[in-house]
Formats: sequence, C-alpha cells, structure tokens
Amino acid sequence: MAAMVTEVYDASIDAGASEEKARKSASVLADYDREFSDIRSDLKVLKAMNAVAIAGIVTVLPRL
Repeated sequence: MAAMVTEVYDASIDAGASEEKARKSASVLADYDREFSDIRSDLKVLKAMNAVAIAGIVTVLPRL
C-alpha cells in the first residue's frame, strides 16, 4: 500500500468522508508529493549543468 499523508486523512475523516475515501485521497496526495520531489531533484541537476555551462562561457569569452 502506498504511503499516505496523515494530515489529509485526519482532515477528511473530520470533514465527514468515509474511511475508504479518506485513505484513497491521502495516498493519491502522497503519490503527487513523491512525483514533485523527483522533479525537484531533476531541477537541481539542471541548475548545476547551467552553472557549469555559464562558467565555461565566462572563462572562454575574454580569450576571444
């Protein structure tokens, strides 16, 4: 079973949702959170690649 966000589960139960619906919504939200963390890690790599490219351009430009 997928991990779930307990705050969303508790809030859904307090709002009157059934236990099944609360569990499903919390696990779906946890899946989105995992996907966003993957995107964040990819962005870190892209930022580092840009920094290296810019540093290379800055070091080559004065020699031209």
